[in-house]
Amino acid sequence: MYLRHSTVHKDGKTHVYWRLVRSVRVGSRVRQQTVAMLGELDAAGRAKARALARQICGASAEAPGLFDSDVESTEAVPVCLDRIRLERARQFGNVWLGWTLWRALRFDTLFEELIAPGREKVPWAVMAAVLVLARLSEPSSELHIAEDWYRKTALDDLLGVAAEKVNEQRLYRALDQILPHKDAVERHIRSRLGELFDVDYDLLLYDVTSTYFEGLANGNPLAQRGYSRDHRPDCKQVCIALVVTREGLPLGYEIFEGSRTDVTTVQEIVTTMEARHGRADRVWVMDRGMVSEENVSWLKAEGRRHLIGTPKSELKRRQRWVVDSQGWQEIRDGIEVKLCLGPEGEEGFLLCRSRQRQEKEHAMHERFRERVRQGLESLSRRLERARRPVDADQVNRQIGRLLGRNSRAAGAFEIRVDRAPETTSGLRLQWSERSEWAEWAAQIEGCYILRTNVSGWTPEELWRTYIQLTEAEAAFRIHKSDLSIRPVWHQKAERVKAHIFVCFLAYVLWKTLEMWQSRAGLGRSPRTIFEELRAIQSTDVVLPIVDGRELRLRCVVRPEPALKLILDRLGLKLPQRLRPPRAVKM
Repeated sequence: MYLRHSTVHKDGKTHVYWRLVRSVRVGSRVRQQTVAMLGELDAAGRAKARALARQICGASAEAPGLFDSDVESTEAVPVCLDRIRLERARQFGNVWLGWTLWRALRFDTLFEELIAPGREKVPWAVMAAVLVLARLSEPSSELHIAEDWYRKTALDDLLGVAAEKVNEQRLYRALDQILPHKDAVERHIRSRLGELFDVDYDLLLYDVTSTYFEGLANGNPLAQRGYSRDHRPDCKQVCIALVVTREGLPLGYEIFEGSRTDVTTVQEIVTTMEARHGRADRVWVMDRGMVSEENVSWLKAEGRRHLIGTPKSELKRRQRWVVDSQGWQEIRDGIEVKLCLGPEGEEGFLLCRSRQRQEKEHAMHERFRERVRQGLESLSRRLERARRPVDADQVNRQIGRLLGRNSRAAGAFEIRVDRAPETTSGLRLQWSERSEWAEWAAQIEGCYILRTNVSGWTPEELWRTYIQLTEAEAAFRIHKSDLSIRPVWHQKAERVKAHIFVCFLAYVLWKTLEMWQSRAGLGRSPRTIFEELRAIQSTDVVLPIVDGRELRLRCVVRPEPALKLILDRLGLKLPQRLRPPRAVKM
């Protein structure tokens, strides 16, 4: 890693902004990837970061070290310099940061309170931390955690649990122990995140995704085939409904059968969240997959405010608003909106038009129309060259399949199969393009409609609020790409739920670090921070004494200057030593 800077001249002043970059090979090229935006590296920014660190981590952020000795030894011992060696190198920086986040959210004390102690040799609260920190640092199976990952990290020092005590069965039993406390944990998350970041829960974003199974999953009633967002219709799946704030901070989630359609989940998820977190004057933001007249009527009847996308068919119903050129206002470059009241005046409809989306949809329409043209021309030539009679029903089925594969342009053509006794096939394909469809397509390309009963907001505020649904979509991308929630290998229903719960907790840590980064001026890339801190290791420095004994010091490797900048901006200080040796061996 290395530093780069850019100079900006503004209002007669010169500002120098620094960023931390690294070289990453992409194919045959090497590209520069920004690790963190460091800003102007001024004293005020560093003080702000340290204040935030104290708020998140308490006094531990200023501590000289996690396990430093309270009394420094001044005894001098002669050491054989030629026999000094290093042993037991372990990943430290990434798991230490994860453990810092775990304690910042007070998950350590929460699980100790929720899970009553029993005869277990390792507290279940500690095993829960192992599962979540592994998912955050290096997503893998419980078997890999037990056999490989845990022993390569410094978690045995941080948690006080030896590697031989972390086995596959103990991890599986930990999944069983934490799952029953899901509702209590979600309530705690809402409270703690609100304390740390002053989160406002007046607006909630709701979306649904799916994750698929490897294996038959015959013993899991939730595992069903349905619409796969992962493009794996060959696999069974479950649906995950997630509710987040406008910043993408999680409020809660629920799991549904894989065959469940999005529109049928709205009333259940809203009722569940209100029962768990209380009913307040919130605005529910959902995409068009959630909308139905039944859902909208239910939301309005219960007095809930909503902002929901609508299907494409709504454009046809509101055609006169779309074609009317009056009332449009540009809220940003390439985005125009127009607010219209519904027939009853209780609900507003926000028409949106995007130039970039218009170009994209126009290109898609042209591509599908060209495919249909080529398919029809090919079918027509085959009928002309046929040497025997052709069944008309077979031809109609072929046309149906062609239009089905190119449904976006299916309405653009008028197609007819006529009898033609003069030909060998006995059929002739007649088709033409509908000019009225092309005109209507040109009018609605790039357009979409939002419906809402929120009053007092400007059209720009409504549009910007709906666009924040990208935070929910980003949450799903993080779950799938960075936390590897898919595929699901567990076959038992309760283990599947526990697996998703662990991924959810890892996402909470992820978003906590992202918010921490952002407010410390380090951008919004937690994965990059974890990857860079992985380079910080703990190791044992073995000092052979001249009388035959050995002195073992467990130290943390000093980070390079670039990593020091990251830690400084976060207001964190690495421990000097981990655990002083208990004895000197002969």
